[in-house]
Amino acid sequence: MAEIWVADDDASIRFVLGEALREDGAAVREFADAESLLAALDGAVPDVALSDVRMPGASGLKLLDEIKARGLHFPVIVMSAFTDVASTAAAYRTGAFDYLPKPFDLDQVRAAVERALAQSRPPPPPLPAHEPEQELIGSAPAMRELFRRIGRVAATDLNVLVTGETGTGKELVARALHRHSARAPRPFVAMNTAAIPAELLESELFGHEAGAFTGALKRHPGRFEQAEGGTLFLDEIGDMPLALQTRLLRVLAQGEFYRVGGRELIRADVRVIAATHQDLDVKVESGQFRADLLHRLDVVRLHLPPLGERREDIPPLAARFLARAAADMRLEAKAFSPAALGALAQMPWPGNVRQLENLCRRLAVMASGREIRVSDLPSQASEKSPGSDWHEALQRVVRERLVRGERKVYAQLRAAFDQALLEAALTENGNQRGRAAEQLGLGRNTLTRKLGSSRNRNRSKR
Repeated sequence: MAEIWVADDDASIRFVLGEALREDGAAVREFADAESLLAALDGAVPDVALSDVRMPGASGLKLLDEIKARGLHFPVIVMSAFTDVASTAAAYRTGAFDYLPKPFDLDQVRAAVERALAQSRPPPPPLPAHEPEQELIGSAPAMRELFRRIGRVAATDLNVLVTGETGTGKELVARALHRHSARAPRPFVAMNTAAIPAELLESELFGHEAGAFTGALKRHPGRFEQAEGGTLFLDEIGDMPLALQTRLLRVLAQGEFYRVGGRELIRADVRVIAATHQDLDVKVESGQFRADLLHRLDVVRLHLPPLGERREDIPPLAARFLARAAADMRLEAKAFSPAALGALAQMPWPGNVRQLENLCRRLAVMASGREIRVSDLPSQASEKSPGSDWHEALQRVVRERLVRGERKVYAQLRAAFDQALLEAALTENGNQRGRAAEQLGLGRNTLTRKLGSSRNRNRSKR
């Protein structure tokens, strides 16, 4: 049985919270101020504590400070009618597990307590302090084939064109090719050609001499010189201006170039890996990309599939990104619940792996507790995933019943649909009716009424 302590100077709030938590099976102790709770800590420690922020005597924030000073570790949920940014930030900074604004819904309290109790479970292991360089992750068939091709191509000096949608991880492919090649001890230099103004791109790529143009006060080595003996990765190559494409073609064909404003011919021992999310063949047909340059770059083509085509890789990717985010930001390690991982695997991912990584970084900061649940995920988690068309399935059931000549099909299927919605929402929200109703867009009373109607229908069928 969980032991939960409640500190609040308002006797009515202590009573309501105490009764609700006892109804859930917890042992509850109530305190009218922070001092009496601190005194009780000399003989026992709760599993979870709830405390008001503003009380006579020591405040809830002072209580948090004192708990930390004693070296005690249990989650404290603070409650306050004052929810300004300064108070909220101070509470979290002092170590609050969660911050509940007053007045609150009891389901909010129950959900917060449930999360806090989950803290007793051991946290997932953190990543090592010095994590090895980021690797591609994937077990989908398309990724296994990609790994096989990277292994074969890495040992050569062939130029490679990496294709794939934005955010699929094309630079990771380039880094893997470099890391597993004989050029690994030499530099890997990355350059996004779309991120540099066209008038500066030539200088960035080939360097310039002092006085070559206004502001060129000294000699500047370009990316080709910086990557000497190693690998130069040119991202978004499809956005390179035509004039610069001609200069790049000369380097690839003859292995030499001049700095901007220079007369010294420089030899280049560089492997070039280019990447694009665009269809370069179409750009060649429209005259926006040189065909001869495409032939030089496209000696070997490696394609990265979008995340939506490798959904089995989403759970391990999400777990890895979440662990890395916690390590990078020095946060407590967290883990996804199985239901949350399942929901992630069904979400649309137009931003691909980069979108998933950004979401995990946000969840590492914003989600309360060590376990991330479906309710912590963005609304897309509840949307229909590609390939799982429930609408067509429903139409098929309707047609089958109509063909059999059944009557009252609408009422029967509508009732079944309502029941499925309610049961799924309650399951995903730990049977917290308030939260389930909020996610469904219903009032709590409406949800309770529909549940009662559904149970009555089920009893009448028996």
